[in-house]
Amino acid sequence: MNGIHPSVKAMSRAYFKSINQTPKELPSWYFCDNPKDADECAAWVLSGDKRATASSLWWLEHSGEPMPAVGDLNIVTNWAGIAQCIIKTTQVEVRPYLEIDASFARLEGEGDKSLAYWRQVHWAYYHRELAIYGQRPSLHMPIVCESFEVVYR
Repeated sequence: MNGIHPSVKAMSRAYFKSINQTPKELPSWYFCDNPKDADECAAWVLSGDKRATASSLWWLEHSGEPMPAVGDLNIVTNWAGIAQCIIKTTQVEVRPYLEIDASFARLEGEGDKSLAYWRQVHWAYYHRELAIYGQRPSLHMPIVCESFEVVYR
């Protein structure tokens, strides 16, 4: 995506105005690597079904993206970059892929919310994501499990 959609800056300004703080720019991003999944995930966040996400630590290290931290604020967009909501990170934990459990899969809120579904779609996603860097996922690779809450719509 080229540039930042005006809705991102507008949402950031509106959020900070609503809490009587000086506006600042917030990072914005969409989930996944394709329009269908990105838009579905954004809708699940808005509905309250999706309250977590799972990035591979290897991808964060290769891409230069910062490690999430409790208290981080981020603007979730759809694939087109249009702001959907602001989320606040409430918990961050790094676990091996094999230690992701059914409760985290439910918290991620995707598909049928089962661990089997989570493993299927995330394994495929990690393959695509890491291939860019010449790596392959591993059952023991570190996964950054980030929980969040919607603080502004």
